[in-house]
Amino acid sequence: MSATPPQVAQDHAALLASDDPQLAANKRLVYDMYRIVLQGGYAGRAGEFIAVDYIQHNPNSEQGLAGVQDYIRKTRGEIPLEDRLELPMINLMAEGDHVTIAFARGEKDAAGATYYTTWFDMFRIDNGKIAEHWDPMLKTDAPIDPNSQRLDN
Repeated sequence: MSATPPQVAQDHAALLASDDPQLAANKRLVYDMYRIVLQGGYAGRAGEFIAVDYIQHNPNSEQGLAGVQDYIRKTRGEIPLEDRLELPMINLMAEGDHVTIAFARGEKDAAGATYYTTWFDMFRIDNGKIAEHWDPMLKTDAPIDPNSQRLDN
């Protein structure tokens, strides 16, 4: 088993670009939400990106904008905002009203050796806001702060 992390994207501008202006806007919405709310921990700004009646498919978070804000506040503090998403993003894809973002995720095996897997989040956009979210989180998973997954940690 290799401890080599997946190759992460260096050119975020290229991933954010699209010939379709709506797809580009949807990708930017998700990217900035991740950068400001999930990476930065600014739960109070979540309403800029997330609909009040947001549908959450992560079994460890409550429904709606308030559920997201509560989850963020419980799992991370605010850190200075960065112009760029510093989490180890592999790809950012948009099709129709859905955006999927993938990240490298470092884990430890039973022997304590580091290995890497991939975390995926998929979002549905409606009227310029994130309206629905899916990820692979299980009820038995401990809540995570994505900043703990930075490759420089």
